[in-house]
Amino acid sequence: MRLFMVLGAVIIINLIDASFSKESKHVPSIGGFPMSHKIEKNGFNKISSRRPSENHGSNIGNYPLTERSNRLEKKHLSLVLSSIQAFSADSNQLLKTAENEDIKTIKPSQFIKNRSKSRKMAHPRKKRHKPVPIVSPIKVQTSSAAPLLLDHPVLTMKLYEPGHLNEEIDIQRICMHRGLSLRLLILITSAQTHFMARMSIRQTWIHYGSRRDVGIAFVLGRTTNATLNEALNKENYIYGDMIRGNFIDSYFNLTLKTISMLEWADTHCPNVKFILKTDDDMFINVPKLLDFIGRQKDNRTIYGRLVDKRMPERHSESKEQQNGAIEYTTYTTGPAYLLTGDIIHELYVQSLRTNYIPLEDVFTTGIVAENLKIERMQSDDFRNVRTSLNPCYIRNVISVHNIEAHEQFYLWRKLLDPTIKCKTVWRIYCGAVQQPK
Repeated sequence: MRLFMVLGAVIIINLIDASFSKESKHVPSIGGFPMSHKIEKNGFNKISSRRPSENHGSNIGNYPLTERSNRLEKKHLSLVLSSIQAFSADSNQLLKTAENEDIKTIKPSQFIKNRSKSRKMAHPRKKRHKPVPIVSPIKVQTSSAAPLLLDHPVLTMKLYEPGHLNEEIDIQRICMHRGLSLRLLILITSAQTHFMARMSIRQTWIHYGSRRDVGIAFVLGRTTNATLNEALNKENYIYGDMIRGNFIDSYFNLTLKTISMLEWADTHCPNVKFILKTDDDMFINVPKLLDFIGRQKDNRTIYGRLVDKRMPERHSESKEQQNGAIEYTTYTTGPAYLLTGDIIHELYVQSLRTNYIPLEDVFTTGIVAENLKIERMQSDDFRNVRTSLNPCYIRNVISVHNIEAHEQFYLWRKLLDPTIKCKTVWRIYCGAVQQPK
């Protein structure tokens, strides 16, 4: 745009200068007799003409030819000069603006104002026409790190990028021989900055991962923070227990994190008997969980804290606000649920073919499991809430939610303390602990 304006100004000025730079210019008169006017080279305001006697007495509109034509010529040249000066000033102003601001950012109203100003200077007595409005394109800014908000259904396969960073992870220790001798694989979804949460788990109940029939690992995503990424690389080099998928790690991408977990298990541990999905703020009673697994004979089943069909929550901070007034199917709550190993491949494949929602437990154990006709079973051993930390109570449940890093050590010590004797029978009512009379 700027180049075309400059070229146009140069061409107009050259044409006018060429047409008036000659010593004489012959303009045919209305009566057929030639009129000759000499225009000096030093400007447009010095005009000389021949005497009336040299023009053969020709008249235009009852006025002497020479005097009338001179006045009209002078007025015309004055208007031309004003137009050129206005166009040049307008071009210079736009060029000056473009030097400090990208040409795409010049407001349409500013361009219209400058264009109208030049027309007013060139044609002072002429009524201006309303300029045609200029519509600017709307730009949409996107960011890979921004929360994933969707206003229309999108297949998950269009959002999910398969694959993992497995350079530093000890796959053989976590799932030896692709899970042929593995009873239980515990996969813990963790936020990248939750280093203390991971360390507290590593020093407490993750020790059961040293058993030959138990594998335990953390599941994370990617980050655009170079410093944080370097810290995660060093942490994984030391411990080798962090599965890292190809998605931006954020709260609204928990569904992608769960799919990444399923993909890793399907690729590297397809023969495992059971998989527990849990979070890094959970205390897991692994001995109680192994005892629970030993009693199960079902296939194609998900065990956990069952939630019947319900309407989505409406509060503003909830991920559920994006899903409108849909009714959810029955599902198990996300802090901890147990999957039989024979459904991992089906869950992974069907998840990619399902429309994405950011509620990972509703998505995986609800919508996808329902489409695959997978049974979901209630187990009171999965508490998945913040409950009493009484040692006798903890020994009778599988999972407790909202556990701080320092509390992991307390529960771990009480769980293994042989001096604590639980002589009474404890009953559980909706998360409350009551001692019978």
